[in-house]
Amino acid sequence: MSLAALPIFVKLVGRPVILIGEGEAAEAKRRLLARAGACVVDEAAEAVLAIVATDDPEPIVARLRARGILVNAVDRADLCDFTLPAIIDRDPVLIAVGTGGVSAGLAAALRQRLEAVLPASLGRLARALAAAKPALRSRWPDAGERRRALGAALAGPLDPLEDHGEAAVERWLAYPAEPRAPLLHFSLTSPDPDALTLGQARALAQADRVYHRRDVPEAILDRARADAARILCDAIPAAAGAGLSVYLEMRP
Repeated sequence: MSLAALPIFVKLVGRPVILIGEGEAAEAKRRLLARAGACVVDEAAEAVLAIVATDDPEPIVARLRARGILVNAVDRADLCDFTLPAIIDRDPVLIAVGTGGVSAGLAAALRQRLEAVLPASLGRLARALAAAKPALRSRWPDAGERRRALGAALAGPLDPLEDHGEAAVERWLAYPAEPRAPLLHFSLTSPDPDALTLGQARALAQADRVYHRRDVPEAILDRARADAARILCDAIPAAAGAGLSVYLEMRP
């Protein structure tokens, strides 16, 4: 399954971004750029990104593209090289919801739903985990074991959807959860990836390798980590090696 666009986060602090247009739409983009620390400039300036909020954007977009500038044309998805998502800000956690310009209203509705379930303390949890990296490496020198231990914690005592106290990470490090089983076997009942259980989806997201029969759809395999090894296998492997492994098959 191909991506309609590659979502990336661009650091714009102190960098020029061209903004062309007037009115409410242009001012909304100006405020957004200001929050990102960008320097808003006019068309004559040198920049790599531009936002156009005018009633007749085609000639402006053509001029900017001729200069190698990536352009966002407000309310004109057909003219956009990049789109601006709806944003949930839990600094340093930043969650973006995009629809490729198809429906800003849908993106906004999803953002509102996510705002309601993501606690204000999520950023604090992220900063605590960053500060704990040396302790994590010391306790679990192997990267795979470290990832599994952290995955188990985030599925339990450090659940990111819960509001945790100041010392939650320190408490967990004092009494860490046991790593997950090394090999999990799932017989799937549907080719639809949305039919995966929460446990199956989490296992795929954490697995180091995914063994699978030929009949497992690509859409389900795409739910695994991008760097997880995919191994075509007609039977449960006798030895899966180090790290978490998942074996997938479709139920007849």
